[in-house]
Amino acid sequence: MFKGTPPRVMQGGNRYSTSVGGTVTGFHGHILIVDDPLNPHAAASKQVLTSTNHWVDQVLSTRKVDKDITTTIMVMQRINQKDPSGHILAKKKGNVKHICLPGELGEYEKYVTPPELVKNYVDGLLDPVRLSRKALKELEADLGQYGYAGQIGQRPTPPGGGMFKVDNFMFIERMPMEHEIEKTVRYWDKAGTKDGGAYTTGVKICKLKIGKFLVVDVKRGQWSSDVRENIIKSVAEADGKGVHIYVEQEPGSGGKESAEATIKNLAGFSVERDLPRGDKVFRADPYSVQVNNGNVMLLKGDWNYDYIEEHRFFPFGQYKDQVDASSAGFNKLTGKREAKTW
Repeated sequence: MFKGTPPRVMQGGNRYSTSVGGTVTGFHGHILIVDDPLNPHAAASKQVLTSTNHWVDQVLSTRKVDKDITTTIMVMQRINQKDPSGHILAKKKGNVKHICLPGELGEYEKYVTPPELVKNYVDGLLDPVRLSRKALKELEADLGQYGYAGQIGQRPTPPGGGMFKVDNFMFIERMPMEHEIEKTVRYWDKAGTKDGGAYTTGVKICKLKIGKFLVVDVKRGQWSSDVRENIIKSVAEADGKGVHIYVEQEPGSGGKESAEATIKNLAGFSVERDLPRGDKVFRADPYSVQVNNGNVMLLKGDWNYDYIEEHRFFPFGQYKDQVDASSAGFNKLTGKREAKTW
């Protein structure tokens, strides 16, 4: 038995703290712990989001004593579809253990991971003392639907959809009869290059005489300019001359020249360029109202899944081309004025 203070046994261990982007050169750990590598404000910046994920992948991963057994523990709230937690989970690596604890159950119960942890909730609440229903209601008012879904629900979009309630899309098996269709347009949102990360998208959408709308087809790909123009023309030929074509014109002289080239390529078809104004979210608002009220139908096709998922995460998802082309086509069908920011 020791009398007084027991002797200190020196084993050579230590603890080193740094920040995202900070230096860890020369230091290697047996356990790496990452606590909230990204804050909600920074998550809105694509540049910060990318640099944070790069730091996790390229810097932190090399700071392990033994690459086979050194553990990395990341603790964070979900604040973006592509935040570090989502970035890691998207890799679907077999050695990742995911624990997800939403602040409440309800619509978020299916996201509890592992699912047996549901039994630890009290009256549907993770922490009824600190996060009572009253406290959660106040947080929802402060955070808004997107912030609440991420920070409390651990889903960076509300469970029923963000701006778009995707569960309200209706599906049909076949095209309506020609006399049931009032007007059809194909709207093209063009990407500049085949390797720029964005997609060229052409959405074909109809206004039906019963007052509903039908998305018939989506053509989408990352194509070089010559391949893109050939595809746009072949789609126009397949659609027929009864479909009016709109081509988005990007700002600047390059956008004007690109739109003019497409129009020239579509000589003989009903085509015009469109110069959208205002934020994509504002432009999508009239279309989202119709989707959310169950007035938009989708013709069943292999494009349905990607189309719905993009709408589910809009406006915080990685891509917006299908939503942008759909809302623009819808606005052309209805004569809606473009929303403007002030």
